[in-house]
Amino acid sequence: MRNGLVLFTSDRGITPAALAKAGEDRGFDTIYVPEHTHIPVKRTAAHPGTGDETLPDDRYLRTLDPWISLATAAAVTTRIRLSTAVALPVESDPITLAKQIATLDHLSGGRVTIGAGFGWNTDELEDHHVPPGKRRTVLREYVEAMRALWTQEEASYAGEFVSFGPSWAYPKPVQAHVPLIIGAGGGPKTFRWIAENADGWMTTPTQRDVLGNIESLKKAWAEAGRDGAPDIRVLIAFKPDPADLAAWAEAGCTELIWGVPDKAEDEVLASLDRMAGRLGLGG
Repeated sequence: MRNGLVLFTSDRGITPAALAKAGEDRGFDTIYVPEHTHIPVKRTAAHPGTGDETLPDDRYLRTLDPWISLATAAAVTTRIRLSTAVALPVESDPITLAKQIATLDHLSGGRVTIGAGFGWNTDELEDHHVPPGKRRTVLREYVEAMRALWTQEEASYAGEFVSFGPSWAYPKPVQAHVPLIIGAGGGPKTFRWIAENADGWMTTPTQRDVLGNIESLKKAWAEAGRDGAPDIRVLIAFKPDPADLAAWAEAGCTELIWGVPDKAEDEVLASLDRMAGRLGLGG
């Protein structure tokens, strides 16, 4: 399995560029950053971790823009892949977002993977005029529209939430297919959506039955007539048993994602050295 690093970026602590360079030097495979455009003060949406409208900490209020963060990381690295855990594509204009992602993939030499969520914070979605009950439909249309812009000489799209006539859009991504991984709680509805529209699944910090959900996703994948196997990435939010790691690998997990705190650079680098040693990684 590959090993990735996720930094809940904020306006304090180590920068995404510094972490990406340090991670690449130590043999890590991917850097992930999150997205929240803003957090409404008056809220009703329940956080998946707390179970109510309270937030675990103030980083949600201080999150850096993911695509600018990854662009700074791309500028100081050559190998490490650039991803999000997770981005919220429906909170951006799809034509503009397609341009940003294509540009990042072009300038980074084809290193982008999109980790996307449906959006648990429905108050945030509503400020972007996204009907919470339709957020899966909106995301599907965004993905389809962006893929049209990335792959067609004269792209067009007609949907309920996205519509534009024949258009030119360059640069095209270096990758013929920019991977899309959905970060969301496991369940039949989510796995059906992934099997029909995405390339894989990323677990959430609260996910515990990883093996059972991998098998459920594989079943949905086969029922959708997809070739190959889904790309499965496990976010490590608890101390895993080595037996769990071996079982996940055997079940088809492709990458483990290890959390990094938004602390001072020297503290994070020391933590990375210890983590790389435990994982047997080298620069």
